Amino acid sequence: MTLPDEFLWGVSTSAFQIEGAFTEDGRGRSVWDEFSPVVDDDTAEIACDHYHRYADDITLMKDLGVGAYRFSIAWPRVQPTGKGPANSAGLDFYDRLVDGLVEAGIDPVATLYHWDTPQVLEDEGGWLGRDITGRFAEYAALVADRLADRVKLWIPINEPVVVTLSGYAIGEHAPGKSLLFGSLPAAHHLNLAHGLAVEALRANGANAVGTANNHSPAWPATDSPEDRFAAGFYDTIHNWLFADPQLTGAYPEEAAPFLPIVDGDLEKIAAPLDFYGVNYYNPTRLKATTEGEPLPFERIDIDEYPKTSFGWPVVPEGLTEMLTTLKDRYGDRLPPVYITESGCSYPEDLADQARIDYLDSHLSAARAAGVRGYFVWSIMDNFEWDSGYSQRFGLVHVDYKTQERTPRDSYRWYRDVIAGDN
Repeated sequence: MTLPDEFLWGVSTSAFQIEGAFTEDGRGRSVWDEFSPVVDDDTAEIACDHYHRYADDITLMKDLGVGAYRFSIAWPRVQPTGKGPANSAGLDFYDRLVDGLVEAGIDPVATLYHWDTPQVLEDEGGWLGRDITGRFAEYAALVADRLADRVKLWIPINEPVVVTLSGYAIGEHAPGKSLLFGSLPAAHHLNLAHGLAVEALRANGANAVGTANNHSPAWPATDSPEDRFAAGFYDTIHNWLFADPQLTGAYPEEAAPFLPIVDGDLEKIAAPLDFYGVNYYNPTRLKATTEGEPLPFERIDIDEYPKTSFGWPVVPEGLTEMLTTLKDRYGDRLPPVYITESGCSYPEDLADQARIDYLDSHLSAARAAGVRGYFVWSIMDNFEWDSGYSQRFGLVHVDYKTQERTPRDSYRWYRDVIAGDN
């Protein structure tokens, strides 16, 4: 394990949100290509045109002074149908990207899966079926065989809880299924795919392998037993359904009976990790629902804090709470922690003091907790899933009509923070 000794300053993106080039060089269709509804019927067919402008984007990151860039690899670009030999033209793009990062002195941090399942695999059952876990391991091996000599850190799956809950339980994200508790098999298969990918990556020369789980403190609306139960239920599903098996080799006991576990699965899921990635945006407040409702909890607004344009409360102490909880829960089993995503959406303004304040407070909370690095979401404005282009998370403003990139004040602020730490 060769993790950096110094604090790692980074920025993050994902393939589907920035690359565009849907039909180029043999890329296959993904579940997000097919998903609707999206705000204003926006599509990511062009997005930030990063597929063609990656060299300019690397220059922006080099000028920013970051030590690492966390990007994702599009599974449909590497395996258009999610199976079979690698599409060389697709892998060639990531070869060029990684070479450009290395030349610029920026560590490549690769995520294998950031929600863009090949549509063919989804048609065959997607994450609800077990077969996809082996397919994912094969894909991981293909990518590592090409890139492992230069990629610094690897993340198999980004935020599996969001795939499970938003994609399969309530249908807000692709593939748009509303299965409620019928989504739980997807959680287990995402965990198993993670474990199999860790093994495949290491077998093909990966340097350091971790994860990137979304975490949110679960706050009961009141101190009533009913609301505390609702918050605890949500806490189990959102925070521990993935972290527990990955770090301890066991599911929360209340969830295990609903999962299609086969002998040997948990040992694979709990493959030792070199680092643990935390994606944090805000806490969640929950109240109990009335009898007969399909879920035992309801999310309610947190109104006593300022909010981003997305309506998310700005609560840096929630990050402190989450990091403290992780340390208390796992002790020595918790590997070095990175904040693999943290950021905020605000309007187009280039003078973005609110974003600076957000990042300043969350960076302070992260560093005080002893994390090893912080990746801002995101280096540039991008396609925000079902919200289309209505939300802007970037340190760099993107004019989607001209593709002109313009650094915001927060870009210059982050550059100065990084420079002051060196």
